[in-house]
Amino acid sequence: MFSIIGVVVLFVCVFGGYVAEGGSMEPIIEAAPGEIFVIAGAGIAGMLTGNSFDIFKGAMGGFGRVIKGPKYKKDDYTAILAVVSKLMKTLKAEGAVAMESHVENPEASPIFGECPKMLHDHGLVGLICDTIRLMVVSSGTLSPYAVEDVMDASIKLHHHNELKPAEAIAGLAGALPALGIVACVLGVVKTMAAIDQPPPVLGAMVGAALVGTFLGVFMAYGIFEPFAQRLKQIVDEDGEVLKAVKQIIIGNMHGHPVPLVIEAARVCISHHNQPSFAELFDSLRK
Repeated sequence: MFSIIGVVVLFVCVFGGYVAEGGSMEPIIEAAPGEIFVIAGAGIAGMLTGNSFDIFKGAMGGFGRVIKGPKYKKDDYTAILAVVSKLMKTLKAEGAVAMESHVENPEASPIFGECPKMLHDHGLVGLICDTIRLMVVSSGTLSPYAVEDVMDASIKLHHHNELKPAEAIAGLAGALPALGIVACVLGVVKTMAAIDQPPPVLGAMVGAALVGTFLGVFMAYGIFEPFAQRLKQIVDEDGEVLKAVKQIIIGNMHGHPVPLVIEAARVCISHHNQPSFAELFDSLRK
């Protein structure tokens, strides 16, 4: 929602300032549809050429993700870490057999069901289930350091893949000014073909061509680049839950005391979403 406010302020300041200085919106409105068709069409074509369909789809969905903001709030972190803690306690108390139903069908698991929101995060659920499955099939002989290495590799790959849509949008932002020039040049070509027209007509045609350059720069630095930057920030923030979950699992494997496990998980979470020590302590002891 905050991003929408930014876009509104952008349009008010740019076009409001232009009108306040005596500029007319009529030439821009008349030229914009054709110029946007050229610029946006070429930009989308470039994204389709330079990315897989999944990345392209993720980039298009990234705009909605920016508007919605990060997935998790403070209460969500507390609930997720409590679920992971309970899974680890169940594994320790009841053994490998008790874990099979939870990791093979998390949607039907009463423990995962305590935090339904996390079930929609396939990367998070996959990390938890795959790690516990690895621990189960290893019959308790697995080194916590080896598990940590595997989890680090999984988190790194997941984060790398999650950033690709943001990189695709950033690439589009970098191309838009040049594509605006392409649209402008085409407008100049059209103007030169009508060189025998009177100056007022030629002036209007040149102005329409220059709208292409304006729109390319405006969309690149006013819309797409900020959206790409914000999407990257959201991906980084959403990735914090994976690191916090890793600390819960590895801390339990090492047999660390609960306060240390709590603090190791807490320091992975941004301050504005970070549960207090007491909140997390109470949730992990239930």
